[in-house]
Amino acid sequence: METLYLDHDKNTVVILDQNLLPQKIEYLPLTDIHQVWAAIRELKVRGAPAIGVVAAMGLYIEMKNTSSQDSFEEKFNAACKYLSTSRPTAVNLDWALAQMTEVYEANKTKPIPEIITALGDAADKIAADDTNICRRIGQHGATLLKEGMGILTHCNAGALAATKYGTALAPIYIAKEQGLNLRVYADETRPVLQGARLTAFELHQASIDTTLICDNMAATVMAKGLVDVVFVGCDRVAANGDTANKIGTYGVAVLAKNFGIPFYVCAPLSTIDMATATGDDIVIEERDPAEVTDLWYREPMAPKGVKVFNPAFDVTPANFISGYITENGIILPPFSL
Repeated sequence: METLYLDHDKNTVVILDQNLLPQKIEYLPLTDIHQVWAAIRELKVRGAPAIGVVAAMGLYIEMKNTSSQDSFEEKFNAACKYLSTSRPTAVNLDWALAQMTEVYEANKTKPIPEIITALGDAADKIAADDTNICRRIGQHGATLLKEGMGILTHCNAGALAATKYGTALAPIYIAKEQGLNLRVYADETRPVLQGARLTAFELHQASIDTTLICDNMAATVMAKGLVDVVFVGCDRVAANGDTANKIGTYGVAVLAKNFGIPFYVCAPLSTIDMATATGDDIVIEERDPAEVTDLWYREPMAPKGVKVFNPAFDVTPANFISGYITENGIILPPFSL
């Protein structure tokens, strides 16, 4: 199934509404920049690569509705700034908007219809490049896999997090294409259960042997010798090799190191942010406390008024990471330049 696509004729970004999965498969048309912003913020579309692609598409449909040469540049800059506020941690969001800005700057002296065409072509290219990049990540990652291996993953960094294949799940999909039989252990991933709702869903759909576990079961699964390698995605990589990913990733990395299990981060090169020196400099998004206390229950599952800490991400220090699997190959420590 497609995660997202751009309908040029209707000037609409169409996304698979991930808030409804796995119970319902429904595509949601986004017709203006405010709907795109809300879809990113509310996790209707999520995953670092997908966020970047949708932001580029959203910028394009917004500018396609603009006709005045005098206000075009002002509206373009305002739209970029607005979209960049939807989620702060994933670097791919600003990266994609920067790509669109480069295209605009190269074409801004042309008539508006030509500028819009160039922006549409750029959004299509960002999407197509994402599919190609994810497949190449999968091909490099698959070289680490052998028949019957057990893989643990955290959150969702699969096809639902990108245009196709994903990042952390891409090696699994490529290995399946090559005929390997693998076992996957998917952490449910609190607080919004993206491992349970999304990773387990897409791997099950793909007929891959998948076992769902609660986050606090990872140590037991590793201790039983069921995990040979850990693959996770990420939302931002600092210059020193620290990485931000869904909350709980740091704990998985610590466990993997304790049990001597390789821990790999699968990421496109666009996720590496050389302007961010270390993980301490990464802005961590904090989300609604109700995601912890109310969201998955018929009745609130915590005392009314209790304080809740709900960061969306944590930062895994570079010394816990065995390597980065990118579209150009596997980067091994040391990571600092």
